[in-house]
Amino acid sequence: MQRLLILTGALILAAGLAWPWLKRLPFGRLPGDIHVVRDGFSFHFPIVTCIVISIIVTLILWIFRR
Repeated sequence: MQRLLILTGALILAAGLAWPWLKRLPFGRLPGDIHVVRDGFSFHFPIVTCIVISIIVTLILWIFRR
């Protein structure tokens, strides 16, 4: 559990430091993401982005457990 928490913290720190470059990636604007704009209302649900991130995290954790 300690290793997992340290690894998670290190990944969050790395993502925070790399944020200026990471925000240029198309995550959050992938085809299939739901974005509704109406008068006085805006709704954005990045369903495809969530699925892609979930698959990537699952593969990384699967590799580390081997």
